[in-house]
Amino acid sequence: MVEIKTDAALDAMREAGRVVARILDAVRRAAAIGVRLTDLDETARAVLREAGARSPFLGYRPHFAPTPFPAVICVSVNDAIVHGIPTDYRLRDGDVVGVDCGAELDGWTGDAAVTFIVGTPRPGDAELVDTTRRALDAGIAAATVGNRIGDISAAIGAIAQEAGYGMPKDFGGHGIGRHMHEDPSVPNHGRPGRGYPLRHGLTLAIEPMFIAGGRDGYRTAADGWTLHSVDGSRAAHMEHTIAITEDGPRVLTAL
Repeated sequence: MVEIKTDAALDAMREAGRVVARILDAVRRAAAIGVRLTDLDETARAVLREAGARSPFLGYRPHFAPTPFPAVICVSVNDAIVHGIPTDYRLRDGDVVGVDCGAELDGWTGDAAVTFIVGTPRPGDAELVDTTRRALDAGIAAATVGNRIGDISAAIGAIAQEAGYGMPKDFGGHGIGRHMHEDPSVPNHGRPGRGYPLRHGLTLAIEPMFIAGGRDGYRTAADGWTLHSVDGSRAAHMEHTIAITEDGPRVLTAL
C-alpha cells in the first residue's frame, strides 16, 4: 500500500532527513586512514542522540538476514556493495567507503547514503563514485509529477549501461515515510513510462548501486548481511530520500 503524504508530513520528513544528512557529514569528516569502522558508527550514534532521533537500522531484520543488524550505519568498503556491518577494520589509503544511514524523528523516517574515497584514489575509483552520484542526480531529475517509477529506473540504468557498470538487480530503492521500507519498489533498471505513477506527496528513497567490474551478480558474506561483488571489483552506492511535488523533486536528506 502506497501512502501519499501531506505537505505537513513532508516537512516532518525533512526534519528527519536533516538528521540523516548531519550523520553522513559527520561520518565523512571522521573517516581517515587508521580510523576503525566501529568508530564511524559511534560518530553516527552521537549525532542521533543529539538530535533525539532513533536509528531504523539498529535491530532491523529483513527476511534474508540471519541476525538483527547490530549498528546504526552500514559501512561498505571496496568490493562491498551495500549492507556492510561496521567492524574493527581500520581504513586504509585508497579505500572506497560507502556509508548508508537512516533516522526516525517524530514518527517519520529519512534514509540516505554516500560513497567517498579515503586518501589517494586508485585508477577508476573516482570515476565510479562520480558516475554513481550522477546516476542519483538523473534519477532524482526524473522524479516529477506525471512520470512513473520506470522513468526513474531507466534514467539510472542508462548511466550504468553507458559506463559499463554492473548493478545488483535484486536491490534498489523504495518508498519511505512512517517506516524505512514502504511501497513502491524503485528498481535501478526499467522502462520509461512503466510502473507506479508519480504524484505530489509520494516519497521515495532513490539509490543507485554500481559495480565497477560490470557484472550484476553478488555474493553474501558469512555475516549474512554484506553484499560483495563476485569478481572483487569495487562498488559505489548513493542515496537520497526525496518527495515528488508539483514544484519538482524535493530532496529531504540534504544538509
